[in-house]
Amino acid sequence: MSAHESMEHAEHAEHASGSNKKIALLIAVIALCLALSETLGKGAQTESISENVASANLWAFFQAKSIRLTTIKTAAEQLQVQADAATDAAVKAALTKRIESWQKTAARYDDEPDTGEGRKQLAERAKHAEHARDLAMAKYHHFEVASAAFQIAIVLASATIITGMMVLGWGAGLLMLAGIAFTAIGLFAPHAVHLM
Repeated sequence: MSAHESMEHAEHAEHASGSNKKIALLIAVIALCLALSETLGKGAQTESISENVASANLWAFFQAKSIRLTTIKTAAEQLQVQADAATDAAVKAALTKRIESWQKTAARYDDEPDTGEGRKQLAERAKHAEHARDLAMAKYHHFEVASAAFQIAIVLASATIITGMMVLGWGAGLLMLAGIAFTAIGLFAPHAVHLM
């Protein structure tokens, strides 16, 4: 091998070494972005599950209150029939007192703003939990798309080192930008792009 060929080979190796360092740095940045999107995705997934459980519990409580309300209203109506048929004034007064008590209880089951456990309040809280669940799920889907883009970008960047084809490195960079965009959408505007 001549001196000129040796110099060209050394220059080429030095150039390839510099490119490989840049690609390695790109892979490190993409891996950092992947770690962030995965962490955000797991947090959103956990929040979605928690809000789904909260919503289901609140709707179950709502249904229990509805059953109690229906039962007590039915009992009050049945007692009203007995009160209307009663001829003794003392019996009629006692039945009327019991009916009024049950009607107050029924009204409390339907609307209880002090404790937030009336049917109206429970339905509102359940709807709020459903909204929070849907928001967290939208975030989760965007973070998952971002993670996929970052993972593919890492593969492409790694292939760039092996093949020396810089077009793969550019593709990795573009996928990294797409992943960053989906992470930002998940953080700031999860309903802007509908994925599912």
